[in-house]
Amino acid sequence: MYKSLQLALGLCVTGVIVVTQPAWGNETSGVVKRLNEIKNSATTVKDWLSQTPTSESVISIIGVKANPTKQGLELILQTDKGGQLQVTNRSTGNSFIAEIPNARLRLPSGDAFTFRSSQPSAGITEITVINKDINTIQVTVVGETGLPTVELFDDSEGLIFSLIPVVSTTQLPPEAPQKPEPEKPQSESQSEPSVQDNEPIELVVTGEQDAYRVEEASTATRTDTPLRDIPQSIQVIPRQVIEDQQIQRIADVLRNVSGVTPNIDFAGSDSYTIRGFSAENNLRNGFRQDSFTGFTDTANIERVEVLKGPASVLYGQLEPGGVVNYVTKQPLNEPFYSAQFSAGSYNYYRPAIDISGPLNPDKSVLYRLNAAYENSGGFRNFSYREVFTVAPSLAIKFSENTALNVEYEHTNLNKFYDRALPPVRESFDLPISFVFGDKNDSYEFDANRVSVVLDHKFSRNWRLRSGYSAQTVDTARSNIQPLDFQNPFDEDGRTVRRRYNKVGDYSRDYALQTDLIGKFNTGSIEHEVLLGTEFGRSIFGYPFFISFNVPPLDILNPVYGVAVPTTFDEGNQSESTTNRVGIYIQDQVKISSNVKLLLGGRFDFVRFKDVTIPDLINGSDPETTRRYYEAFSPRIGLVYQPIKPLSIYASYSRAFKPDTFSITATGEPLEPQRSTQYEVGIKGELFNGKLAATLAAYEITKSNVATTDINNIDFTIAAGEVKSRGIELDVAGQILPGWNIIASYSHNDTFVSEDNSLPVGDRLANAPRNTASLWTTYEIQKGNLKGLGIGGGIFFVGDKEATLPNTITIPSYVRTDATIFYRQPNYQVGLSFKNLFDTRYYDSTGFLLTPGAPFTVLGTVSIRF
Repeated sequence: MYKSLQLALGLCVTGVIVVTQPAWGNETSGVVKRLNEIKNSATTVKDWLSQTPTSESVISIIGVKANPTKQGLELILQTDKGGQLQVTNRSTGNSFIAEIPNARLRLPSGDAFTFRSSQPSAGITEITVINKDINTIQVTVVGETGLPTVELFDDSEGLIFSLIPVVSTTQLPPEAPQKPEPEKPQSESQSEPSVQDNEPIELVVTGEQDAYRVEEASTATRTDTPLRDIPQSIQVIPRQVIEDQQIQRIADVLRNVSGVTPNIDFAGSDSYTIRGFSAENNLRNGFRQDSFTGFTDTANIERVEVLKGPASVLYGQLEPGGVVNYVTKQPLNEPFYSAQFSAGSYNYYRPAIDISGPLNPDKSVLYRLNAAYENSGGFRNFSYREVFTVAPSLAIKFSENTALNVEYEHTNLNKFYDRALPPVRESFDLPISFVFGDKNDSYEFDANRVSVVLDHKFSRNWRLRSGYSAQTVDTARSNIQPLDFQNPFDEDGRTVRRRYNKVGDYSRDYALQTDLIGKFNTGSIEHEVLLGTEFGRSIFGYPFFISFNVPPLDILNPVYGVAVPTTFDEGNQSESTTNRVGIYIQDQVKISSNVKLLLGGRFDFVRFKDVTIPDLINGSDPETTRRYYEAFSPRIGLVYQPIKPLSIYASYSRAFKPDTFSITATGEPLEPQRSTQYEVGIKGELFNGKLAATLAAYEITKSNVATTDINNIDFTIAAGEVKSRGIELDVAGQILPGWNIIASYSHNDTFVSEDNSLPVGDRLANAPRNTASLWTTYEIQKGNLKGLGIGGGIFFVGDKEATLPNTITIPSYVRTDATIFYRQPNYQVGLSFKNLFDTRYYDSTGFLLTPGAPFTVLGTVSIRF
């Protein structure tokens, strides 16, 4: 009947609370802690039970109902955001007390800040709901003869406490008679009892419910929308998966998602192939982030959301396969302190801290600080890697309706620059440690990212959100590489001619986004409308110098340590600037309780300018290219839910991407590439909503692809076409208490369907036909071994092409990982084993071959309080 939050606060007659933790808990499962041993039970319970806090404004409770049931009573706190409410609890005597620190009571009539019901049912003496302070609601339920049993649910009406009273006076020891006291004013009678009054009770966390499942995401609609109501495939990888798998680089997170293949290189950039198309941009909290210079450390990442299919309807010019959105950690409204240290193979070590909490008594100013340092070698010759990340953030609540979030992140990466292996068959015969470069090759990455988001609620139904983001990245690389990657060897089959590169890539991304979100009804039909604008500027540039004064390399007798050239034979410089204006509108229409329609469209206006100096060595005049594009990208989708746990959906969407440097024989720029997707799917919830699955089938057609003009081969025409077809399955959640699982399967066929220069039928690079993954963990829930857990996973990637046209196929592989851990409330230790069977495998950048790491071991110790 209700959508369970999987939080069962069952206070039984023996004084034991049995709690099943929700997905949005940020603590471990299987923990027993006696509340009388910790003195501050509210803080500890919060760490187990509360939703991951955000910077959102205080949630208003607009009504309170107390409805009798066969077993007792239902107490309903009416709000449309019940799933976002945080809950802490304690007990004293016969009273159950729950506090909700991110909410405020605003009743429509009578005393707007107090609800009181005396003798609402047999066995319950009184229920009160009050504003304890400016942003905390306190719920008190007083049992007549004993502590009531409480279960917590949410549904469309709000947050529901199911109360079952104790009706027998023999089940609890009688209390000593109390001398009657005069009635006190409400502010005194509802004051918090002292900790000493709390009964010694044992708290048993019976499972980290939905630790791998997230019910809502914002990437698909720019609003917090249940995944089951979105007519498009979207997958979310929460922080718990990142921690359980002990992921060291962000790209490995995406191995858990169907249809996504990381473009793995040794430089560390974040780039992915999604449904067969290489994504050139990612998102960071909804703001565009260049993937070519987009290294992201995991320290400040709360979750990763992946929207499959065209996303131009909300985010402008993008490839049609989909987009990855990194969602960062947010300040918490209760003190939280965590420290972690990891050490492993190849001299790997990494300390990290995560601290958060309020800066003032009323918790209107919150902070969070994440910092990490990493130092390691690697299985490749000459490998080293040093990373430092620091990410402070601040959340300010000016009032219950207005909030400001400020975030900053600085990341510095210093490492050996490794171009990996050429896409030729001989590369598979070389040791996986072999490098074509030299020991002095280096790469430095320095990034600064700032965002400011203002959120204001005009009323319960209308909200304005405006955000600004600035991201600056500077890189410097110095490396030796083969002169020709596609034909690296001389006639003797062992000599490789090489060159030296010195490059300084840089990128600047600025964006201002403003969204107006409103809810209203037209008769019985409910609407949630989004009106938004985006103004953005992206700059990418580099100076590029080349020297051919480098000795060749004999792969059978390699000699390293050559002198770094100080003069150059070639050099060029380029800087491109893209100015974007986007206007978008979206309407989420609830036609009935089980029929939901999504309509949207975006107008984009793009100005592009590139200034190139072709010859920096001898001097040349700048060459300027200018382009202007306009495009409209629509989306329409329908969701039908024949029963509550099942959603059947279909959608149509389009995307666009300018082809900036291609021109026709008459000098005209080509029309933007346009893509169209048709998608149908089923989303289901199993095991009482603890496990979620999505099955999707799609077809994407990308047209206006630049191809050679057969009448003038020095120019191009927009006659090329690429198709992508496939099916995907994603499963995530909990099967039994303590048993979590995340799994995926994808079959994709992405190929050239029309072209004048590429072979029709050739597959796109780094787009395997079949991929699959399975990761699962189990944690013992009770007994002497409670807190001990094991986990394991397999990751299958089918054969794929390294280049287009297809010249070499990368073999399929299966990699197996495993973990063992022991969790307690304030600490955790674990061992992670990657590539357990030492499988030899290769990933790809979409061109170069990247050997996978052999068997490695990683140990981690963490504390939190």
